[in-house]
Amino acid sequence: MEFNHTEERQMLIDTLARYLQNEYPLKDRNDAAISEHGFNPGQWDTLAELGILGAFFPEDQGGFGGSAFDITAVFEELGRKLVVEPLLDCALRPGQLLAGMGDPDRLTDIISGAHRYVAALGDSHGDLMPVTATRAGTQWVLNGVSPLVKFGSGADAILVEAQSGMDALHTSLFVLKPATKGLTMTHHATFDGGSVSDIHFDNVVLSAEALLGSEHGAKDVIRTAEAWSCLAICAEALGIMETIKADTLDYLRTRSQFGTVIGRFQALQHRMAQVLLEIEQARSAVINAAAAMTKDAAERDRAISAAKYTIGRIGALVAEEAIQLHGGIGMTWEYDMGHFAKRLVMIDHEMGDADHHLARYVQAELL
Repeated sequence: MEFNHTEERQMLIDTLARYLQNEYPLKDRNDAAISEHGFNPGQWDTLAELGILGAFFPEDQGGFGGSAFDITAVFEELGRKLVVEPLLDCALRPGQLLAGMGDPDRLTDIISGAHRYVAALGDSHGDLMPVTATRAGTQWVLNGVSPLVKFGSGADAILVEAQSGMDALHTSLFVLKPATKGLTMTHHATFDGGSVSDIHFDNVVLSAEALLGSEHGAKDVIRTAEAWSCLAICAEALGIMETIKADTLDYLRTRSQFGTVIGRFQALQHRMAQVLLEIEQARSAVINAAAAMTKDAAERDRAISAAKYTIGRIGALVAEEAIQLHGGIGMTWEYDMGHFAKRLVMIDHEMGDADHHLARYVQAELL
């Protein structure tokens, strides 16, 4: 599938690519990934100043882009350099939630980079009890645990999904500060860099103003925000695959064994050719998902699940083949390849793995 960017989008990609090439060495990224917040706040501020966050939202929401192809273009470039700053978790996802709930002021704060919001959403697999919200006069009382919220450490505000009625269809969205009484966080480092937080709500009392939008009215907004987030992470994975591909090809062309470069061995050529074909399949799936974002929710979600399943399957293949073609050096800390491979494998476990999305796709086809 062939796709060409618009002139404006290509200018944005070129600007971001030049900045990351010149100012984003992998060593600094890795140091930031294991720091207290899991990223470099200075890099976050610079990316906001470059206008990258504005590319996620249309002009009527304060941005200058907002199309699915704007978002995939940016996240593919972020993936190519393994950017750890939380543009997905602290800008795109919470921004989509605020836009859907009609909160332009807080959305403006996100686009400018002035404040970092995180989204504490329910478990997509349905394995855990949801956070509950109970009315108490004009107030709300929240109880429960929202697990594995990415980049919760140091966030300025939290958007919390809570079951506010009899079942999961009665879902509301609340905004609160991390310092709110009764709220505690437990922070953990992640395998591929960054951090996650388990957020505990113990009789957290919120005023009526903490409710975003209407009572029980958040389910469709959250579903849409998650679709955008899933599209973005698929594009990030595609960028990582492209870097792995380029680095592996370069290694095969330069590494010598038995008196010749190993890229001359036909068995390795066949394996690499298969990797290249699979990456093109992944690209087609991401493009198809981006094109489906303007369609009805059922068709959109079906295309998103197809892309996430494809990314999960092909991502594991690309990571495994690249490591095997490099040999032991591929997993050393000092070598770039291992860091890209770890992130690529971990993406399959975010927002539903390949098995989850395959089952969702099959179920959608049967309806």
